[in-house]
Amino acid sequence: MPTYRDEIVVLRTHKLGEADRIVTMLSRRHGKLRAVAKGVRRTSSRFGARLEPFMVADVQLYQGRSLDIVQQAESLGSYGADIAVHYDRYTAAHAMVEAADRLNEAEATPQQYLLLVGGLRALSRGEHAARSVLDSYLLRAMALSGWAPGLSECARCGRAGPHDTFVAQQGGLVCGDCAPTGAARIDPATVSLLQSLMAGEWDAVDAATPRSTAAASGLIAAYAQWHLERGIRSLSHVSGAPQEGVR
Repeated sequence: MPTYRDEIVVLRTHKLGEADRIVTMLSRRHGKLRAVAKGVRRTSSRFGARLEPFMVADVQLYQGRSLDIVQQAESLGSYGADIAVHYDRYTAAHAMVEAADRLNEAEATPQQYLLLVGGLRALSRGEHAARSVLDSYLLRAMALSGWAPGLSECARCGRAGPHDTFVAQQGGLVCGDCAPTGAARIDPATVSLLQSLMAGEWDAVDAATPRSTAAASGLIAAYAQWHLERGIRSLSHVSGAPQEGVR
């Protein structure tokens, strides 16, 4: 059986037997991978610490019948330690890797890999508020998967904005004619923040008010969980997890 190399970010791990782990990874070139890392739970393991959640590594794998086997792992980004000591970063990172794990195999592209690595790097450095890094990641990951929310034109009929009603089930902002009764209405500052989070305009994101940040976070969480097959359970643990904002 052949061996191959790839860059990966570890999404989650499961114990296997007394000393092994099954590692679920998002790779740069091969999509999502599940592989056995033998002996990594022993204190003498050469690369166990490099295969923990949030770690980025260059790995060599042996192609097995059902699960591949990790043969080597060299660290490319040791983000786990800096993330784990901050509760807000840790919970945001868990929500990010859980969302990445929800991707279908066809959606696990190099762009998704690079987006996740960039998000984890930003969290580890504390460059921006952890919740904002998570929100920006979710919006961009959804867009890369073909579910970009409508944030300018009406997501249903295409009418030019601005619009002030957000409906996750209809794909984002919708006009007054398309909005169902009781739909959440949001103020222009929150609309602008959603657009900045999507575009990665961090000066505008960092300057947003707590009210707009909370409202945007709630809308993004509702949108992401609507379009993914299952909800993102880790979102309930994110520090200051907001509810969907209504004006």
